[in-house]
Amino acid sequence: MKIFLMMLSIIILSSAPVATIAKNKKEIPEYTVEGLKLVPNTKNIALVWAEPGADLSQYDRVYLTEPYVAFKKNWKREQNRGSLRVGSSDMERIKKNVSELFMEVFTEELTKGGYTLADERAEDVLIVKPAIIDLDVKAPDVRSAGRVETFTTSAGSMTLYLELYDSETGDLLAKALDPKADRDKGFMQWQTKVANYSAAKRMMKPWAEALRNGLDEARDANNQN
Repeated sequence: MKIFLMMLSIIILSSAPVATIAKNKKEIPEYTVEGLKLVPNTKNIALVWAEPGADLSQYDRVYLTEPYVAFKKNWKREQNRGSLRVGSSDMERIKKNVSELFMEVFTEELTKGGYTLADERAEDVLIVKPAIIDLDVKAPDVRSAGRVETFTTSAGSMTLYLELYDSETGDLLAKALDPKADRDKGFMQWQTKVANYSAAKRMMKPWAEALRNGLDEARDANNQN
């Protein structure tokens, strides 16, 4: 976990602002320090690096770890400039809700694709270590004595950082980085807890689909050989 968090901090520092750099891949290194190579023309994911020759076709089960969740820098300070009063307990609750929703979305998508969720290391098990970084909730659900209504044009944004490992050898097979933002409606709208939940789910679903599609494509290619 310490190595994962250290690498995560390096990725955050070297890729901010993520959305801007992701649009200009000329600024992105072709190889990572682990020797992973940048994959060109990826669908639904801005940046993907993979081990040359890595084969995901052997994995029928996925060991999905709970995601590490981190807010955008100065998020709490920016929120508390207005009428809201966000406390540490609110932030922990939001991070917990985001983590639980992530597990729900990915579990649903993977099981729908015929993959079994595992909690052990084995030859057919792929370890997936996710993190949600730069979490920016525009109108957080804050538990306060009075009723606070917040109007925004967008629910917010978040960025996925993902690592894939072979569970037996511990070999890092791939890593991915992708920012997602809720669509800007172009007009102010009351942002509720239910609306935040729906927006977060919309942002997470393409990530889950991309992982399942990657596993499916590897399996199909292997069956054709």
